Amino acid sequence: MDGRDWNKFLLPYEQAVEELKVKFKLLRSELKKREEYSPIEFVTGRVKRISSILDKAKRLNVPMDQLETGIEDIAGIRIMCQFMEDIERMADLIRHRHDMKVLYFKDYITNKKESGYRSYHMIVEYPVQSALGMKPILAEIQIRTLAMNFWATIEHSLNYKYKGELPEDVKMRLSKAAEAANLLDREMSSIRDDITESQKLFEDRSNLINSLLNQIQKLYFYRRVRDAAQFQLRFNELWENENIWGLKQLSDDMENAIERAKRDFEGR
Repeated sequence: MDGRDWNKFLLPYEQAVEELKVKFKLLRSELKKREEYSPIEFVTGRVKRISSILDKAKRLNVPMDQLETGIEDIAGIRIMCQFMEDIERMADLIRHRHDMKVLYFKDYITNKKESGYRSYHMIVEYPVQSALGMKPILAEIQIRTLAMNFWATIEHSLNYKYKGELPEDVKMRLSKAAEAANLLDREMSSIRDDITESQKLFEDRSNLINSLLNQIQKLYFYRRVRDAAQFQLRFNELWENENIWGLKQLSDDMENAIERAKRDFEGR
């Protein structure tokens, strides 16, 4: 082993992981705010442990002075999707970005591994702006469904326990579990429209409630205490009866009241 300072060596990888996590989380938020469907359910990231880097370098015969190019997943990002169809859309979004360059991909969904592992991997080159200047970093982005991720997490734990030499009965049970996870993904895809419509209705209702409560607070800010109290009473009744149409009408009424209150407030 060489005598490098590992903390300094891993710094740009840590920066790359944090920046990529933020960018993909912001992409998710932007799509939702544009009232578009987001293929991203959630995002995680990690920098490979030093022991794992050394183990992989030994396994792949990568010289210690070539770790930056020989080990492509020191920085790792994992993007979880609800549906299998979301994976290809997410991959396309990444391909069209200008802040990273896709070098190649590995499709373990169309071509699953012998163990049953399914996932979509993309190796990207991402430029990190550090105190020492720009440094291109290789990172692996894994795109999976929630079911694929659950299975892969269990398999990883078992491989760690058995040091990569899984007993045959465990392999067989894992293989069956992988097929069950794949069947679950396909079943969820078959009722995708119902699921997404239900989720959108829930999200629209939540956004409407938040907007109404903020509007009431604005009326208090403009010193329209009586109006705010009356709107609060109407809100309570409509919310209790789950009258969504009435709540939308209430929102329009409050917008008009806020405009009048604002003009009077600014005219003082």
